[in-house]
Amino acid sequence: MLKPNAHLAHLPVYEPGRPVEDVARDLNLDPATIIKLASNENPLGPSPRAIQAIRDAAARSHFYPDGNGFMLRRALAKKLGLDVEQIVLGNGSNELIEFVGHAYLAPGAEMVISQYAFAVYEIVGKMFQATIREVPARDHGHDLAAMRQAITPKTRLIFIANPNNPTGTIISRTELERFILDVPDHCLVVLDEAYQEFLKDPLNTPALIAKKPNLVVMRTFSKAQGLAGLRIGYGVAHRDVAAQLQKVRQPFQANLVAQAAALAALEDEEHIRKTVEVVTAGRSFLEKEFAARKLAFVPSQGNFVLVKVGDGRKVFEGLMREGVIIRHMHGYKLPEWIRVTVGTQEQNQRFLKSLDKVLSS
Repeated sequence: MLKPNAHLAHLPVYEPGRPVEDVARDLNLDPATIIKLASNENPLGPSPRAIQAIRDAAARSHFYPDGNGFMLRRALAKKLGLDVEQIVLGNGSNELIEFVGHAYLAPGAEMVISQYAFAVYEIVGKMFQATIREVPARDHGHDLAAMRQAITPKTRLIFIANPNNPTGTIISRTELERFILDVPDHCLVVLDEAYQEFLKDPLNTPALIAKKPNLVVMRTFSKAQGLAGLRIGYGVAHRDVAAQLQKVRQPFQANLVAQAAALAALEDEEHIRKTVEVVTAGRSFLEKEFAARKLAFVPSQGNFVLVKVGDGRKVFEGLMREGVIIRHMHGYKLPEWIRVTVGTQEQNQRFLKSLDKVLSS
């Protein structure tokens, strides 16, 4: 039998939040009665403008999309005060992680990540047979001083998520800027800002690229804009870095409907504002309820909360039987914890009621 590449034998597989339909089939539940708080999706759904754009674009789906994504890239460049050549589209920001791997990793190269970092960073590193230097977390977040010390002459990539998934921790503006500017020129800092819209006082990281060309900022339309199912994200980089990332992407990887929806969602600031309001209020509510139950949690700046429940997998399975899907954290080596997405107030209350039932049993 044909043998695959040897390094694939040890390549971890990403475990996503379980779909509603999958749980309904397994447990013989009515899909309409299940709530999903597992994948940090938008509780309000997509922007109404994006939904209309999807309908309009569907009639043109027999055409290939604009392979250069010019309209969306131009709108993003205008919003960020950058040149179009600095914007790279991706099939979700996950694909951009793979782009930087294609462009900058090889066997023998090193990359630096934090403990409790997004699982895909490690997967991509191992895919390209790089050596991964994982730095112990500090209070469940990034220890930037230790990450700086982990850099060697072989280091090519440094991944930082702010806010971090799955812990929800953030890095202060001053500390983050100081770290980025201090990184040696032979390393590319990959700053993952998937949850950037939920920050109260974010650093203007795209503007830092003028000072630090070896910086890539990744963002997504999956979270605040509610377009997770369309898989559309973007990266911001120096022209020279962006040109390398453009070389390794597949043709037409950002599809026609996704580009149209993202363009409409980008302009719907009211929907983003409402989303942030609902998430901020819901997150505060959940954290207060966890404190009242004497459950340890990590204060979050994302649209999710990491909470300690004892046996995370057992609670995960118990909640599924109640029709509530969350994420257990065994894959992140946090077996006592679960991560719950902030939902609508009704969903948050149902989750808590189900959690109480599962914990009491």
